[in-house]
Amino acid sequence: MQSSTLTAGVPHTVAVLVLEGVVTFDLGVPLLVFGALPDDYRIVLCAPEPGAVCSFDGFSLNVSHGLDALAQADTVVVPGYDIDKPVAAAALEALRKAHVDEARIVSICSGVFALAEAGLLDGLTATTHWRAVDRLARHHPAVLIDPDVLYIDHGQILTSAGASAGIDLCLHIIRRDHGAAAANTAARLAVAAPHRTGGQSQYIKRSIPHTSGQSLARTREWALAHLGEPLPVRRLAKHAVLSERTFARRFVEEVGVSPAQWLLTARIDLAKQLLESGDHSIDEVARRVGLGTAANLRARFHKATGTSPTAYRQTFTRR
Repeated sequence: MQSSTLTAGVPHTVAVLVLEGVVTFDLGVPLLVFGALPDDYRIVLCAPEPGAVCSFDGFSLNVSHGLDALAQADTVVVPGYDIDKPVAAAALEALRKAHVDEARIVSICSGVFALAEAGLLDGLTATTHWRAVDRLARHHPAVLIDPDVLYIDHGQILTSAGASAGIDLCLHIIRRDHGAAAANTAARLAVAAPHRTGGQSQYIKRSIPHTSGQSLARTREWALAHLGEPLPVRRLAKHAVLSERTFARRFVEEVGVSPAQWLLTARIDLAKQLLESGDHSIDEVARRVGLGTAANLRARFHKATGTSPTAYRQTFTRR
């Protein structure tokens, strides 16, 4: 197996494990997102047995590679599948072997059940589609479940929620491997948001007060163009022509987090781009993203990313 460490000029091999009853949307996610960067990622489809694999959607897929492809993979992706169908013992063993060999293991939606059955998630926090959370808890009590997030990154093992959260996770992986600019390129080709704020709780059906149906997207877009300025709720509400209380309530209903949380995430994302793409001083970056001082940027950046702005810049300047 190749080392999961990135090597300049050598495409990173992503093996996508196609299980019986595979959800074709989930299967398409790594093909679309990683496929946007063919110089950086090589994608191989594999199955427990090469040949026809019946999809959850009722048609067959012809998969030419077997499980030995996992032994050559840097990253293994397990898309969602029909969890009423058993996973072949050989596939579970191949996942364990790939993990021992230090491949990165990724699940999309119900693909987490294969990782759990292989014993790779015992004692770890994982996520899946909110509708499958109770079943995962019943069948795999050793797995700690966070039902609210879009994805969880433990370094070598990563899990995502419902299908579109798989796009978020794959873009996160590209961002981790190659930086924000590469992730943004893949996001543009996929016509997807480079980074979504909030968790999957914002997509769970629940009773909410009726609103006028007018989206706050225009105000969010305006805010992104003015991140370097003070953006208190009263200013955002004024732009949206709403009272502060109504704006704050509707913002949480629509986005899933408070305006302050959303703004902080946007400012950290912009800081990453500035740190990667230029030689701005930390003070200048802090000013341009609206965090005021270098000290405030360092504190907020470290809390959000686990590293300092200087260390982040050094990491991505070397790549």
